[in-house]
Amino acid sequence: MGRILLVEDDESFGYILKEYLDIHDFSVTWEQDGEAGFRAFQQGVYDLCILDIMMPLKDGFTLAREIQEHDPDVPFIFLTAKSLKIDKLKGFRLGCDDYVVKPIDEELFIARVKAIIKRSGDQGGVQQQSNVHRIGKYLFDPANQTLVLGDKVQRLTTKEAKLLQLLCEKKNQVLDRNKALKTVWGESDFFNRKSMDVFIHKLRKYLEEDDSVKITNVHGKGFVLEV
Repeated sequence: MGRILLVEDDESFGYILKEYLDIHDFSVTWEQDGEAGFRAFQQGVYDLCILDIMMPLKDGFTLAREIQEHDPDVPFIFLTAKSLKIDKLKGFRLGCDDYVVKPIDEELFIARVKAIIKRSGDQGGVQQQSNVHRIGKYLFDPANQTLVLGDKVQRLTTKEAKLLQLLCEKKNQVLDRNKALKTVWGESDFFNRKSMDVFIHKLRKYLEEDDSVKITNVHGKGFVLEV
């Protein structure tokens, strides 16, 4: 339904809210401080950001400014215990799409989230780009089979694009070798396993200009795209 970046430092509330959004079929990345939130934003593509205001390392207002500098089209909601009019005005001046004061009404909150994501998608915003993956400094478009770094465009073969998409969908997690073989090659046999190793080597070469990105082998299990 939509990809959401949730940045909330209250562990109990953040966990409950993430679970509630998950139940409603949203894909949620949850971070617990502003710096981790911005790193997650740089590494993913989101339809909506939900930002607490009072957070360690970097507050929500500062995080919102940095997100807007990086992508001015992504919508965001401030979620906070700060109910003063001056704080709400500051939030709306920063361009937030909504300002929700805790404690929240879960059903009303979900309705607001759905409305914002739908409106953003109707306006041709990030929702239309939800299949594009950020991999460190790279942008990967599976539909067009392109990997972009600055003004450099690497065209990928169909198998390269399918394999990289599987790695992106399991970013920082183990992609099972047999699952990848059956998805991309159709079956897991000796020759296809050797072929996949060649393709992994090619993807490593394509991504080598960003030191923060690497594809590692997990012996007996598969591969991890680490960002």
